[in-house]
Amino acid sequence: MARVRKPPGLFRRIGAAVLLAWVLGFLWFALALPRPAGSQKTDGVIALTGAGGRIPRAIDVLRAGQARKALIAGVASEVKPGEFAAEYKVSPQLLACCVTLGFESVDTRSNALEAARWIAAEHITSVRLVTTDWHMRRAQFDLAMAAPRGVEILPDAVPSRPTMKTLFIEYHKLIARMLAWLAGW
Repeated sequence: MARVRKPPGLFRRIGAAVLLAWVLGFLWFALALPRPAGSQKTDGVIALTGAGGRIPRAIDVLRAGQARKALIAGVASEVKPGEFAAEYKVSPQLLACCVTLGFESVDTRSNALEAARWIAAEHITSVRLVTTDWHMRRAQFDLAMAAPRGVEILPDAVPSRPTMKTLFIEYHKLIARMLAWLAGW
């Protein structure tokens, strides 16, 4: 007697749909990394410390007149302004007028909170966010959630060559952050 195969159950279908969404999402995340921004002007530029190239990019934006003020978020507490200026070849005048070193944040979420306070204090209406390409989506999400309403955020990704491990971990951090936000955290 031939055995009749039952169609997949509801839970199996939901599981397959979730798995497909996860795979397609990861492919999008890994293959369509954010790119550098053009020469559009903004009121401010925010660089998140971490991988190389972020701070020099923000300083270049400031020097090119594409932003009038800069926040370097997540600077280690032991870094002195003079040391920062020497490391990145920032003149004392530029440092005094236009660069804020943020010492309050230690991770992406606290970077966003520190940046949101700076945006409000400086009356910024448009900001260029500088971070590494693989980090941009989560950083932009957190900043968009924390920033004052109506602030325009221009992503300016620093190109990199991330490993598959870096992409895999960052993709899951983005998913976790979005789920935490949905849950009200």
